[in-house]
Amino acid sequence: MDSTEQKPGQPLTESYLFRSPQKRRLIFCLLLALATIALYNPATRAPFLNYDDQVYVTDNPQVRAGFTWNTALWAFRTPDALDWHPMTWLSYALDCQIFGLKPDGYHTTNILLHAANAVLLFLILESATGLAWRSLAVAALFALHPINVESVAWIAERKTVLSMFFFLLALAAYGWYTRRPGVGRYLAVTVAYALGLMSKAQVITFPCVLLLLDYWPLGRIAPPEVVGDELVAPARDPSFWRLIWEKVPWFAMSAVSAVITMTTGGAGFNYMVETEVTRAKFPLWIRLATAAIAYVKYLGKAFWPANLALMYPHPGFATSIPAAALSALAIVAVTALVVIFRQHRFLLVGWFWFLGTLVPMTGLVPIGVQAMADRYAYIPLLGIFVIVCWGAADLIKRWHVPTAVAAAGTAVILVALGFALHRQVSFWSDNVTLWTHTLEITEANFTAEDNLATALITQGRVEEALPHLLRARWLRPDDPLSALNLATYEQMHGKYQAALDGYATVVRLTHAPPLLATARANSGYAHYSLKQYGNAQQDFEAALKEQPANSSAYRGLGLLAQRAGDIAQATKDYERSAELQPSPVGYLLLAQALEIGGQAESARAAQSQAARMTRDLNDDIAVVRQLLAN
Repeated sequence: MDSTEQKPGQPLTESYLFRSPQKRRLIFCLLLALATIALYNPATRAPFLNYDDQVYVTDNPQVRAGFTWNTALWAFRTPDALDWHPMTWLSYALDCQIFGLKPDGYHTTNILLHAANAVLLFLILESATGLAWRSLAVAALFALHPINVESVAWIAERKTVLSMFFFLLALAAYGWYTRRPGVGRYLAVTVAYALGLMSKAQVITFPCVLLLLDYWPLGRIAPPEVVGDELVAPARDPSFWRLIWEKVPWFAMSAVSAVITMTTGGAGFNYMVETEVTRAKFPLWIRLATAAIAYVKYLGKAFWPANLALMYPHPGFATSIPAAALSALAIVAVTALVVIFRQHRFLLVGWFWFLGTLVPMTGLVPIGVQAMADRYAYIPLLGIFVIVCWGAADLIKRWHVPTAVAAAGTAVILVALGFALHRQVSFWSDNVTLWTHTLEITEANFTAEDNLATALITQGRVEEALPHLLRARWLRPDDPLSALNLATYEQMHGKYQAALDGYATVVRLTHAPPLLATARANSGYAHYSLKQYGNAQQDFEAALKEQPANSSAYRGLGLLAQRAGDIAQATKDYERSAELQPSPVGYLLLAQALEIGGQAESARAAQSQAARMTRDLNDDIAVVRQLLAN
């Protein structure tokens, strides 16, 4: 019991901060939400990330169509190339319906979901234990811990914060159900859990989590007992196997979700850059070794959240066996201590929560090219936060630490976390900053090299991008993205034949439609520059077969149609290109075609639209002139 907690039946007095639990609960919820929103607010000014955000939003025609019936049907029939998480797809579609392609709206939704998760976590713990201050401390650690920045600031990780939201709703519904079991309450748990699974399969361990909660704090396993100064809630006398049987439908849902996840190749942008090497499964001993090391690293980051990176490269066969052995011994040792001191039930529940909920994300079943990821700790570290807060409160009481000292120490920790969170959010301000930071704290990271180069090219800093392109190519010769970027570099420098050879390499290395479409479209422009118009036509059409909503391919077809004198077809192609991906160059080409076609008013409107998208049209006008000169 917290030293400042009111004991059951004790009358309210002026010595307590708030006169009623209801007021205190409301104020705590407001504080959690406001602190979370304020500290994450800078993330709303960040752009879309050039890693996965294209697949989930900007280059996804179904999402860009908005919240429509067709989009809803597509969300539940997602192709094998993508994850099956219809609730996540629908949330993106709703954002697109409201915000268009402005990233601030998507960031705001993620932040609000994270704030809601922190509030829900507090309410669930406080309701189950009656300990408001400890529950607030756990929720505050969750809300402010820098390791969660990746899950919140990355638009493509909507699935993590959304699945957590439904996961917590399901936990709340389960607490409601255990107080008075009934069919309606059971269905509420089932629906919330189903929505969580349809957001991201990371919540697949939910039934096992419920068994932990049955042990503590719900007290549905074993008879009531006094642990320290705490009275564990009386058991309702169900046997352990009855509790297992109660959860069979939820275990079945988990099994179905696991099958779906393993059969729908989905890894977002990771799928786009998939090669034979990244598809290969490492031997079991490597997967076990990296999992053991990852567990210890997650614990380290929980207590010292420094050097947090977007991508931690998988060491593969370079995995340190001594480090893995020491990590495994550490895990076994801590587990043994937790079992020895099992009279402190929060220790056992918190530790096995951490171990168990992290299992699906450890790489025992390969899920990507990374060894670990900060976003994977979003749910698991809750167990560690509970251990820290409940353990600290017990020690404070046992050692008779003054309330003022305990409060000051807690405040210092939370303020430090707030500063660390603010700093971590700042790295997400733009793509170049984020990938530069990632390279500074990781080694041999070909994904970061690739994406930093892409970000620099997007900013027009082509020469700065070249060393990163070459480094990525050296680290992973079979990487199609680095081959694509190098070919693009050659094309920008007028080396069209070298560029064509590079695009052919991309086609040979990948089967991912987005990469193939980009390579085909770029190849079309290289042929166009070489005046090989027939080959250009074939490339543009091939790009549209791979990706029907490819704006660049439609623009290329428009150029070919205009060159052939078919202004009507050119106008249609330019209009479709501008609709799919608005750009100053696209609108200038459309305006020129409309002018030739005698639609002066529409041409002026397109010209005005181009002018609104940039401060200076001169560079874009030069690009248009160069394209039309071929």
